[in-house]
Amino acid sequence: MGCPFCDYPETVFENDLALALYDRHPVTPGHMLIVPKRHCADFFEVTGEERRAIADLIDRCKRHLDREFHPDGYNIGINCGEAAGQTVFHLHVHLIPRYRGDVQDPRGGVRGVIPDKRVYA
Repeated sequence: MGCPFCDYPETVFENDLALALYDRHPVTPGHMLIVPKRHCADFFEVTGEERRAIADLIDRCKRHLDREFHPDGYNIGINCGEAAGQTVFHLHVHLIPRYRGDVQDPRGGVRGVIPDKRVYA
């Protein structure tokens, strides 16, 4: 089975080193993925130049999502390694628009990957 990000035809934005696309299985409307064009397993394998290209697309995608979806906030996340939940081993940065009321209590945000540690107040 090939890499879904190396062969993904439905890009929304791209630059020389990275591309952005809508997640095929979005957790909220507008959920996007930003991936390097070069096949790299995770965040720790990309170069500084690729990280800057990814950051540039995160900003561009945020502006796009603000115009098209009007979210109330964002989560940005990267899973690195199987123990962290990574299932596709080509780096992909999740840009997840968040909307008031999309979950009952959003406190803790990305800390929710460990449910018992989500709320620390």
